[in-house]
Amino acid sequence: ARALHDLSPRAERPFVAVNCGAIPAPLIESELFGHTKGAFTDARTAKRGLFEEADGGTLLLDEIGELPPPVQPALLRVLQQGEVRRVGDARSTRVDVRVLASTNRDLASQVQAGRFREDLYYRLNVVQVRLPPLRERQEEIGQLAERLIARHAERIGVASRRLSPRALELLQRYRWPGNVRELENALERALVLSEDDEIGPDALPDAVQRTLAPEPVPGSLDPDDLSVKRAQRVLEADLIRRALERTQGNRTRAAELLELSPRALLYKIREYGLE
Repeated sequence: ARALHDLSPRAERPFVAVNCGAIPAPLIESELFGHTKGAFTDARTAKRGLFEEADGGTLLLDEIGELPPPVQPALLRVLQQGEVRRVGDARSTRVDVRVLASTNRDLASQVQAGRFREDLYYRLNVVQVRLPPLRERQEEIGQLAERLIARHAERIGVASRRLSPRALELLQRYRWPGNVRELENALERALVLSEDDEIGPDALPDAVQRTLAPEPVPGSLDPDDLSVKRAQRVLEADLIRRALERTQGNRTRAAELLELSPRALLYKIREYGLE
């Protein structure tokens, strides 16, 4: 939605976004259309609505499927007439707003079920763009993750970090039922938890870590294999096995013997398929 605005002739005008599902139903009409002083109990001053704030620009109605049925006729009137009437006001104000709407619901089914107005649906559905869910765009996750990490690092005031290859693999394997918002939250969490320059799998949420496919670890060293990394993995896996055997599977005590945090041990147990 932001890209559509930025690439349009309205780019220098306001871009306003509102999540229709995040505003309590009694307040959403006031948020969208504004209100006059005294229109209701807490209306101590007059207030412009989001349509007026976006005048000349673009208004994104995110999660339009969550818009309460009583507000839908008022929205339809604004779209048809290009005029907005504040709550408590008898006068209308002209507005020039391009409206974009997004939803993760099947609005056609909502119309059939009587939960969304058919006339509003067709008024909004002029040009439809279907954005596939994140699980169908695995090849884009790496690039998207880089941008999200950089954005949140700047916002919270920490150095930007890169994803380890193993962490990226996890992000690409996970199904992301919460779509891009879930990815964004996972990466923000990883930024806060990571102390190194690289975000590893252990900084990702448990649900994402559970998609980890254990890497095969050979049981003994191959005398012809001179790879230090593979030798370290064999030794590390063997030490973890021995610690778990010695503590009869008590992971907390095993972590103490190995001088690892319980969380790091759990990650390595999953990584080596030792569960």
